This record gives sequence, C-alpha cells and structure tokens, in this order.
Amino acid sequence: MVPCMSPPSRSKGCPVCGAEPSADQKPFCSEGCRNRDLLQWLGDGYRVPGPPADPEQIMGRTNGLDSDS
Repeated sequence: MVPCMSPPSRSKGCPVCGAEPSADQKPFCSEGCRNRDLLQWLGDGYRVPGPPADPEQIMGRTNGLDSDS
C-alpha cells in the first residue's frame, strides 16, 4: 500500500500585492512591499486579535515589559 502524500506546497505570493516573492526580499516581492507592510504594523493598520485593553491598567503601569514586579 502506497502512503497518501500531499503535493509539495507552493510558496505563496507577496503578502501585500500577491506577486512572486523575490529571493532577497522574501516573503515580499520588493523592498517597497516590505516597507508598506512595516508601515501597516507601525501605523496600527494591522492588529492582533484579542480582548480590548483596560485603559486604567495601561495608564497605571510604571514598570517595563521585562519587569517581574
């Protein structure tokens, strides 16, 4: 009996425009698309799903993220 094997996965296109990824900019097709993606993250265009943050908890924090206290 021959094991069922899935076909090799194809690489997806550029996450910004869908074009073929460039070897030196992978997974993006160009530096422009890479920069557009970064600007989306920096400008709150992308968001990680989760419950809304409590503004009082955010304002009350005085320690850094790496602090144990």
